[in-house]
Amino acid sequence: MYRTSVILRHTFIEAVVQPIYSLLVALGAAVLIVFGMLPFFTLGEDTVMYKSVALDVVLLLVLVITLFATSKSIFDEIEDRTMLTLMSKPVRRWEVLVGKYLGIVLAALLAVAILGGLILLCTWSRIPTDYQLRPWTLDDRELKQIHDLRIMHLAGLVPSLVLVWLQISVLAAIGVALSTRFSLVVNLPTVILLYIAGNLTRFLYPLADDASALRRGFAHTASTVLPYLEVFDIRHQTIYHDIAMGGSRAAAANNAVTLGAIWLYIAIAAGYGIAYAAFALSAGMWLFQTRELGGNEG
Repeated sequence: MYRTSVILRHTFIEAVVQPIYSLLVALGAAVLIVFGMLPFFTLGEDTVMYKSVALDVVLLLVLVITLFATSKSIFDEIEDRTMLTLMSKPVRRWEVLVGKYLGIVLAALLAVAILGGLILLCTWSRIPTDYQLRPWTLDDRELKQIHDLRIMHLAGLVPSLVLVWLQISVLAAIGVALSTRFSLVVNLPTVILLYIAGNLTRFLYPLADDASALRRGFAHTASTVLPYLEVFDIRHQTIYHDIAMGGSRAAAANNAVTLGAIWLYIAIAAGYGIAYAAFALSAGMWLFQTRELGGNEG
């Protein structure tokens, strides 16, 4: 465990100090701040639209950061024989793979936390304007409405950011598995294609009841092997829906979603994410075990 933690710490620092990490985090911060100051002309849904767009920005940029980190920390180390030097130490291959994966997802968590903090601040600041309320008013009812709206929107954003990180962690496991054999040129488009396919797996389940055994078999196999990414998307509850907060107007609404139900769902999604990441890393471990570490001649 100690050896894994050392590799984790080294991989985390290596990922964070990469120029692409700082560049994309800075780019994401600039985009989020600019979007946070712009109106979306949605007739009362500007805050909802901003949160939805901002979460997509975070997902895209942090995913790219993560895939660059996987290639740098595994494939490039194999090619330049750094991995050969590391494996000459009393360390097992699974410890290297797990340590590097955990270091990469922690670097992704830091990026999500930084960009997520900016989303929270921008959402907090734009609430009065989007709902045409006056933050400088002396009317206690209007001030309470502003406060309730801010708390409700932020309460939905935090679990959404957690789900973004969980989704990136699942895709990072695939990236780590592929990086034991393939460079970034192959890794990046492959994971992006799997991301698209993973979002389409929701349409495979109707085929499970199809009369054709061939189509049923295809549906079951594809939905098992491909990541079911819909499990990490509950924006219809956290972003597009009222959340019941104590003492707020939404708490009395019949269709309001409770925070307890949201976090229970996230716990279930986290369980699936851990299971699929373990599956992907197991495949990566098999690829890593059969990989020669001598570089180009491997």
